[in-house]
Amino acid sequence: MRQIVLDTETTGLEPNMGHRVIEIGAVEVVNRKLTGQHFHKYINPERDIDDGAFEVHGISQAFLADKPVFADVWEEFVHYIQGAELIIHNAPFDVSFLEYELKKISGAPRSLSTLCSITDSLAVARGKHPGQKNNLDALCRRYQVDNSQRQLHGALLDAEILADVYLLMTGGQTSLFGQSEQGAEAAAADGEPLATLTHDGLLVVNASGEEELAHEAFMQMIADKCDGPPVWLRER
Repeated sequence: MRQIVLDTETTGLEPNMGHRVIEIGAVEVVNRKLTGQHFHKYINPERDIDDGAFEVHGISQAFLADKPVFADVWEEFVHYIQGAELIIHNAPFDVSFLEYELKKISGAPRSLSTLCSITDSLAVARGKHPGQKNNLDALCRRYQVDNSQRQLHGALLDAEILADVYLLMTGGQTSLFGQSEQGAEAAAADGEPLATLTHDGLLVVNASGEEELAHEAFMQMIADKCDGPPVWLRER
């Protein structure tokens, strides 16, 4: 299962008013593991950047003056995302900008949905946490993802943060746990695995022999304080 977690920065809020993409950042997740393969481009929009947009991302026209235009990067971008599941926070916004750019280029695909499936992580978050704030900063606090470097919005950094948040939000583990597949299969001193990976990549931490003995002693202490056998010791 290949997923691409993506974010963009733009010159403004409305592509139908001529606003353009100025940065694309995306990270690859395969079988719910970050691969380290990413796509990152700054793009010359060939137009002014709104003051409000600049306050959000801090990317200036002067910085973008020598960067490629979208027509120079679209083929590499399409090749990178093709066949994957795109995961985007507030997907309609980013998709509308990317499709606006593609429609300006002869021979380019007109719709991202013809290249890949699209999941809106904001919609997923609202379904899991109705009535709560579900912007990226709020989700970082909720899932304890470090976003201390996020002083300004940046497409690649935001994509990396969103990847961690999305995997946690949908029940998976990410690289922040420091476990590789080999490390997760490490054995305890008694030969039993301390942790195993399920078929869908979820990490299951097993109790050690010492912890199991301590648990049994604690359960027996509770049983001794009961008038009769506790329910977990009764014959069925």
